[in-house]
Amino acid sequence: MVSLSTWCRYFVHKIEYSFTLSWKSYKRGQISDRELQDAVWKNVFQGKLTYLHWSKGEAMAPTIGEQGGTLLVRKIPSADPNRIFVGDVIVMKDPNRSDNYLVRRLAATEGYEMLSKDEKDEPFVLEKDQCWVLADNEKLKPKEAKDSRLFGPVPMTDIVGRVIYCMRAAVDHGPVQNSYHSMRKDSPVLEVELDVDDMVKNHKT
Repeated sequence: MVSLSTWCRYFVHKIEYSFTLSWKSYKRGQISDRELQDAVWKNVFQGKLTYLHWSKGEAMAPTIGEQGGTLLVRKIPSADPNRIFVGDVIVMKDPNRSDNYLVRRLAATEGYEMLSKDEKDEPFVLEKDQCWVLADNEKLKPKEAKDSRLFGPVPMTDIVGRVIYCMRAAVDHGPVQNSYHSMRKDSPVLEVELDVDDMVKNHKT
């Protein structure tokens, strides 16, 4: 049973998401002044804050099973340091394939100084709206992990969501360990929108 306070927090998140999404459409000229308010309320009452995503491969093991997993992803309409934090497991556009998405952990954001274990590589600072992502599986080499060690910094705008729950198998599932700030923000969303039965139905074995 979801408490009233949780519903209130969830509703605030829905309004914030709906306004941000609608405002982006308005700024792009996709909707008019009159349509802006209608778009906000339509998203509030009809839209969800999460979606299911299937992730394959061993790059994010053990967070996600080596055979992949069904993920509950919170939508991020506008990725910035106030919404996405270091330590979060994120879904992002694949820098090398426009039709593909990668799941990686956010390791650094703008302003961080990046140092390499290779003395030949000079340190550098991540520029505004840049981030550095890594695979969780430390056994993999950079080419196998397909993370920032291979393709370098990526734009924050490539981030489309944050993974908040993972189903590795029908009997092996649970919340994903993200940053403290994100887990607090996501707790009402997870409590309201998590449907384990639906995840089981959509899980690939």
